[in-house]
Amino acid sequence: MNISPSDAGFAARVENLTKTFGDGANTVRALDGVSLTVRRGEFVAVMGPSGSGKSTLMHVMAGLDAPSSGRAWLGEQEITGLSDAELTVLRRRRVGFVFQAFNLVPTLTAAENIRLPFDLDARRPSATEEARIASLVDSLGLSARMNHRPHQLSGGQQQRVAIARALATAPDLVFADEPTGNLDSRSGREVLQLLRTAAREFGQSIAMVTHDAVAASRADRVVFVADGRVVADKPGQTAEEISSFMLRAEGAAA
Repeated sequence: MNISPSDAGFAARVENLTKTFGDGANTVRALDGVSLTVRRGEFVAVMGPSGSGKSTLMHVMAGLDAPSSGRAWLGEQEITGLSDAELTVLRRRRVGFVFQAFNLVPTLTAAENIRLPFDLDARRPSATEEARIASLVDSLGLSARMNHRPHQLSGGQQQRVAIARALATAPDLVFADEPTGNLDSRSGREVLQLLRTAAREFGQSIAMVTHDAVAASRADRVVFVADGRVVADKPGQTAEEISSFMLRAEGAAA
């Protein structure tokens, strides 16, 4: 697969990625020649057993880790070879993050948490960005919670704040790592719907790592990773289809 940096329509893409850890006999190949694209406005679920390489793949795509070899782009910018300082700036401006543990700053209000990416970038939101934040807050049902700190919010509300923070800077890619893992089923469904809406209405590209077949069934594509390789890349699947594939894959590996 030959991906040109001039290709249009992709929020993130990687080509022939490898990632190894350790030396000699202790070497572990976490990624083994992976090529993958995430289109603009697409919601992609990445699944696989523990140790399959799915989180490593997402970390490289999001600029959190560097590959041992291969190339990666965010939008039209190649990120392989950038310095740590350059990657830090790029992540602040072009990648949003939603984590299982929410990762809100406990001493900040919901409003302050949402604006944190701007504070870290040492700038104030523009008028357009302020309007975007206001729209996000309203659409996420958080208007009455802006002065509350995380401990005053439910788990679902905290995750909605995290989603607003992730979308506030209009990033190329939103990386969601098990975003429903600490939520009850109702809050989990709400968060998945919000991520789907972000892709549909705001044009955000979502890459979600999950073990949950129900969560993955809300995505436009489901990418299955095993032993550091992409073993299947399927259009939207039902939870039953996803579970069946995972069971077959695990049986074949046993």
